[in-house]
Amino acid sequence: MSDNYDDLQQSYGRCLRNKDFITRFYEIFLASHPSIPPMFERTDFSKQRLALRRGISVAISYAAGSGIVARTTDHMARVHSRDGRTPVTPGLYPYWIDSLIQAITENDPEVDAALLARWRAAMRHVCDRFAACY
Repeated sequence: MSDNYDDLQQSYGRCLRNKDFITRFYEIFLASHPSIPPMFERTDFSKQRLALRRGISVAISYAAGSGIVARTTDHMARVHSRDGRTPVTPGLYPYWIDSLIQAITENDPEVDAALLARWRAAMRHVCDRFAACY
């Protein structure tokens, strides 16, 4: 039986109750490594926040093995590949995961160590796919 990560979807829903959750993630992420802020110099953050909001949902579904989101995930991986319009070196993905974990910790009142470990494992699965496409 596969893991559908319902607990992550529920955690994510609790995080999204705070309208500033995605904004807080970007505050943390942009401060996490000096290579990251220049990547966002020309970013329209209103569009970026919407893209990330959807992207996290896709990432959870991808980690759960959903074939429905495989195409979307592959597209996002190509966008962030070496030849994509927004290349991201694989070494930066741990900063993305750590930033997301911190934002979840700050925004999900029901989070605990076990749930954070599941978040980390699921997001690592997606980031590994992105890194493989780099």
